[in-house]
Amino acid sequence: MIRDLYNVRVQPAEGGSTPLTEEEEQRARAVLFSDLGNIIAEQGWVRFPAYSPEERRRLVDVAHRLSAHWGQQVFFEAEDQCAMKLYLAGHGSQSANPLLP
Repeated sequence: MIRDLYNVRVQPAEGGSTPLTEEEEQRARAVLFSDLGNIIAEQGWVRFPAYSPEERRRLVDVAHRLSAHWGQQVFFEAEDQCAMKLYLAGHGSQSANPLLP
């Protein structure tokens, strides 16, 4: 079956990701806070993909929120251009472990 598309226009590429609404941003940070916090609580560190500056800022905010929630510092560092590591004191550089899916 062939369908005709009327009033369809090609949008120019803007070269960036679609920004999240305020509600979507809050939900994303809450999920990261919960999921990454559970992993850090179990093993002391987590590595997570962060491809854009927005994703990196989101992870830094999650690290600050976890620090305030737990009462101990959650450190963060960029491991490379595509991943950041959040960890507790004593769980520094362990770059041989795989990324989370």
